[in-house]
Amino acid sequence: SGPEVVRGRKRQMIKLSIRLSIVIALTGCASTRIEERRESSTGITDQEAIVLLGRASYSDRETEASFTDCIASALAKGERPLRLVTQKEFKDKLYPWFEPRTAPTSSKDLAKLFAQPGVQKRVIETQVRYMAWISGDTITTESGGSFSCTLSSFGGGCFGVSYWEEEAFYEASIWDVENMTTSGKISADANGTSYLAGVILPIPIIARPGNAACKALANQLREFLRGAPITPVEL
Repeated sequence: SGPEVVRGRKRQMIKLSIRLSIVIALTGCASTRIEERRESSTGITDQEAIVLLGRASYSDRETEASFTDCIASALAKGERPLRLVTQKEFKDKLYPWFEPRTAPTSSKDLAKLFAQPGVQKRVIETQVRYMAWISGDTITTESGGSFSCTLSSFGGGCFGVSYWEEEAFYEASIWDVENMTTSGKISADANGTSYLAGVILPIPIIARPGNAACKALANQLREFLRGAPITPVEL
């Protein structure tokens, strides 16, 4: 009958939409650019550690913990993983010298801080050889399109296309705690456009430039500290 044909066609459209969403969701991608500036030679033993510290970025917000956690996770696995001291553990050990208002802003400030009684001893106890200050943010640079979903007695669905472009820019400033010097800087700039398309069901096509920046920055930081090319870690 007529209603059964309509319902059958609707089921076919829904199945097609689901299959299409699975295929298209895999196509979202982001382009990434890495820049490195080295100021001194580096090297790290298996007993030495690195600590990742979030720093306020140009948006006046401290780098989100999820991004530093992402880098930490990548550095702790793969070929020749690095030993990490967590940001919380390090700040608790060095309280109050590494709180946002009192933290050193340069390797020269770090040397002055270490001159204070007891500070250098506490850092040595953590076995931290390098500090990496992570700053940056992911922002939406442009958005547009039209997307809407409707529901009625005859059925419903989503139609249209909307998009948003995001840019993720993060920088790691690496300090050598043993030599009280700045070892260098690494920056990762990732761009991507995400889409939400409506073909009965909403179909997301997510670029995730933040994840791309994390992966690129972690792999470059590992190579920077080890001093030799290393097989990249897939997140």
